Amino acid sequence: MSDTMSETSGLITPALVDLYLAPEDKNEALRVLAQRLVAEGRVTDLDGFLADVAAREAQAPTGMGDGIGIPHCRSPHVTRPSLAFGRSARGVDFDAPDGRPADLIFMIAAPAGADDTHLQILAALARRLMDPAFTGALRDAESPSAVAARINGEEAPAAAPGTAGAPEAVADLRTAAVPETAASDDGLRLVAVTSCPTGIAHTYMAAKALELAAARAGARIQVETQGSAGTTPLDPEVIAAADAVIFAHDVEIRDRARFAGKPTVDVGVKAGVNRADDLIAQAAGLVAEAGGARTRTATAPVAAPSAPSGEHWAQRLRTYLMTGVSYMIPFVAAGGLLIALAFAIGGYQIASAPSVLGHFDWTSSHSWAAMLFQTGKTSFGFLVPVLSGYVAWAIADRAALAAGIAGGAVSVAVGAGFLGGIVSGLAAGFLVLWMIRWNVPRAVRGIMPVVVIPLLSVAAVGFLMFVVVGSPIASAMNGLTDWLNGLSGSNAILLGVLLGAMMAFDMGGPLNKVAYTFAAGVLTTAGTTPDAGSLKVMAAVMAAGMTPPLGMALATVVRRGLFTPEERENGKAAWVLGASFITEGAIPFAAADPLRVIPAGIAGSMTAGGLVMAFGSTLRAPHGGIWVLPLIGSPFLYLVAIAAGTVVTTAVVVLLKGMRKSTAPTAPSSLAGKQPATV
Repeated sequence: MSDTMSETSGLITPALVDLYLAPEDKNEALRVLAQRLVAEGRVTDLDGFLADVAAREAQAPTGMGDGIGIPHCRSPHVTRPSLAFGRSARGVDFDAPDGRPADLIFMIAAPAGADDTHLQILAALARRLMDPAFTGALRDAESPSAVAARINGEEAPAAAPGTAGAPEAVADLRTAAVPETAASDDGLRLVAVTSCPTGIAHTYMAAKALELAAARAGARIQVETQGSAGTTPLDPEVIAAADAVIFAHDVEIRDRARFAGKPTVDVGVKAGVNRADDLIAQAAGLVAEAGGARTRTATAPVAAPSAPSGEHWAQRLRTYLMTGVSYMIPFVAAGGLLIALAFAIGGYQIASAPSVLGHFDWTSSHSWAAMLFQTGKTSFGFLVPVLSGYVAWAIADRAALAAGIAGGAVSVAVGAGFLGGIVSGLAAGFLVLWMIRWNVPRAVRGIMPVVVIPLLSVAAVGFLMFVVVGSPIASAMNGLTDWLNGLSGSNAILLGVLLGAMMAFDMGGPLNKVAYTFAAGVLTTAGTTPDAGSLKVMAAVMAAGMTPPLGMALATVVRRGLFTPEERENGKAAWVLGASFITEGAIPFAAADPLRVIPAGIAGSMTAGGLVMAFGSTLRAPHGGIWVLPLIGSPFLYLVAIAAGTVVTTAVVVLLKGMRKSTAPTAPSSLAGKQPATV
């Protein structure tokens, strides 16, 4: 056995193999495999690890099709990279695209800080799962020792029945580079990039699937995997010689500029795993549409990003806006919390304090409060430029950053606020996207991204914001601010109810982010007025975002029998997540039973948001949950609103789940004790 193989021999042991996995329910199967990891000392906290696995499952199904399930996650509860394997005679439903239950289940457990070598081992394993000879051998294995030996690379898998001609198994688990598939020099030449949120499994499985599909089509392909095991960028000469590019990704492709001018197929990473042959055919079709002429020229300096195939324009717009929001939120949180702390220490009059530059007294609380306020205000000053810049970046990549950020800064200068930032970001992105598609002389191409595009785009967006749309948007923002500051009675309550429903509808998704971004944006207009309407909006949004996980946590206590053991454990974590204003703490419950959990969450959040507006509670901190209670206006009434929303969530979910249980048919005795299936 080679040294390389000996390094991987600890990935799985016979004790981590279950050849007779009995549970048909996914959660029960995951618990059985996780218990083996705990027994072997590979996982320190069973429930914490399962919560991390559930969070990964909530992002996207891990059923690969062809009877394979690969639940996986990174977790601080994992002591070393490990794999637990289960083989199920009846199969376990992992929501595979082909609808086939998984009879081979690979639970991949990676430490939160796994090094590159270990991650390369897990990545290579993911590649091997695409090899029919490898999976066929595991289906035929007669002992846990044989399974462990094959997975660890200590025994080459024999060809499985019916897989004649299948590609040979990967010989060296540590080989990170992707070999170019054999083909004639006149054949189709492709390059591809794959990536997924965790960068452990789908990234490498998609790469392997594309390699096999290209080989079947007689094409050449080289794949760059942007995953957790590190990235080896494609050679620029390989990119220049390629006829087309395939992007199979769920996170942003790094350095798109390298692929400018190439016909592009842009899809999600799951399509790379499940529809690799179709993607190769699509790429070939794009080349044919271009007349078959090869674009094997030097790599262009800027990219012309293309929208994912078949994606609706509204979905693309949401992606652009959410990208900007994700980069904006750290500035909102840091600046808002610093300003809130400054007011807590020095009072609202601290806003008029002179600059601490040259006037700072180390022993004065007033000076410290002024420093916090001025630092937070500076951080807030970046909010709109960052939002605008990264909306533009999401549309047209790095070339659009200058115009987007400059447009956002102009929006602040003219008083157009975050609405102006959205407009300037979209304008900059689409303008640059158009510009980088210009067919310019070769002599000019080199200066396009560093001189021509920034010069023209910044000037154009500046003109747009200063002269055309800046003033109307500023007037709209002023009107919105005046309306918020004058809110009272039923108008305020209705706004709180609406924002509450948005916060709970998708629990961290687009609607949730729209409501939060609205509250954070108007928070910057609050000035120094202690009871400004915009401060009430922020208070309502945070309270509404806390109640879904708190309500589910309470429900697991008052009616334990309505929830699975995994859900009861998730309920313990949901207390802390809800108290910290992390609405996503309710996602595991919603994923398991959406038709009951989501309406319950909406009902509770609407209650909390409406009551906060009715009570007139205020909040300057854009995050923090219960931990920023000293910074909340009317804190007792604020707690009352949260408690009421929590109780409503609990009552509704218990009622709906109880109705399901009471109407469920009596289960056969052989299944006694099982939880009824959820919708």
